Amino acid sequence: MKKALLRGLIGFPIGVTIGYAITIFTSLALGKGSYSPVVPAMAEQFGSEIAAVAVQFVLCGVMGVAFAAMSVIWENERLNLAAQSMINFLLSVCVMIPIAYVCYWMEHSLSGVLGYIGIFAGIYASIWVAMFFVYRANIQKINKDLNK
Repeated sequence: MKKALLRGLIGFPIGVTIGYAITIFTSLALGKGSYSPVVPAMAEQFGSEIAAVAVQFVLCGVMGVAFAAMSVIWENERLNLAAQSMINFLLSVCVMIPIAYVCYWMEHSLSGVLGYIGIFAGIYASIWVAMFFVYRANIQKINKDLNK
């Protein structure tokens, strides 16, 4: 638990940094020369752009805290890889979906939520598969070195 809390503290600035990097890249790609720190619907919902930016700042930090703290799941040796993956995925969805909804990163409808979950699951699965092969290669190298 202590390790999760310490990682969570480190996660806040990382979450904020990633969140704002995304707004910069999105603005570069879609902004036609303008910077859009939040989705216009979010600014309208919160009454001003600065209020929406403040909320998004906090939520990106919370997301960073949650994802950093959840990283300890991968170190729980009592759980097999399937259980670790399922727990991490479900907790990730429980964190990501409400934040994405509040920040208007998805359409506010059932199809929007389900579509976002589908995209999230696809990205999660892609990263999981890539990391699986990276770790498997590392383990094979370590085993090979041990056999020398």
